[in-house]
Amino acid sequence: MPVIVTMIVRDFLKLVIVASIIAFPIAWWGMNKWLDHFAYRVSIGWWIFLKSGLLAVIVTLATISYQAVKAAIANPTKSLKTD
Repeated sequence: MPVIVTMIVRDFLKLVIVASIIAFPIAWWGMNKWLDHFAYRVSIGWWIFLKSGLLAVIVTLATISYQAVKAAIANPTKSLKTD
């Protein structure tokens, strides 16, 4: 089971990292354009993107771990009976 969970986690983490790499520059550009219209302009720090990326990774790991444990504990005969 740990090998399967590790493979699933690795695949999902790749997706989250690729999505973050695509989303961060777009979000930075959009936020800078939006913030330019304010009189008291605030700059966006890189740490905000780091925090949001880490939060996405934590949520991904928690979700995958929960689903993997739930699938490992489940009784396979029960799911076969309902199908």
